[in-house]
Amino acid sequence: MPATNIPAWFERKFDFTFPVEQYPNLCIRLRGTPARLEETLRGARRDALVREPQDKWSAQEHAGHLLDLEPLWMARVDDFLKDGNTLTVADLTNRKTHEANHNARELDVILAEFRQARLRLADRVTNLSSAGFARTLMHPRLNQPMRLVDHLYFVAEHDDHHLAKIWELIR
Repeated sequence: MPATNIPAWFERKFDFTFPVEQYPNLCIRLRGTPARLEETLRGARRDALVREPQDKWSAQEHAGHLLDLEPLWMARVDDFLKDGNTLTVADLTNRKTHEANHNARELDVILAEFRQARLRLADRVTNLSSAGFARTLMHPRLNQPMRLVDHLYFVAEHDDHHLAKIWELIR
């Protein structure tokens, strides 16, 4: 297998200078992630799904990780709707994913749970005003201000990062 060209997630830098009016595009992108995940995994052999290369996550564990982070994404949306100044802190060790034993689970269950959780997230932001998407809080790891629309972009980029990893593992 060729060396990865996918940059490490924690090394990514983000420039949140696009207009807040991009929020409908981001909402649609987030709604589409379950279908893209399902399409990427469709037809993959079980051994390809659960193979863990060099103590890294398997394709199925990457899918499970997407599910594991949905509560964080929802908590951060809620942060924007409350009276705070900093977003909920993530567990940067990804303990939940490491302990979940996603390889022992049925892939269809992971995919169904992810679809349900993601649609809850997308529905949560559906009726917000443009001003709601422009609200700014501090991102704790990036140490930079982030609007709600930026948070949605961050989530979509995180989705794509893991979709690319999955594609690389099963191709």
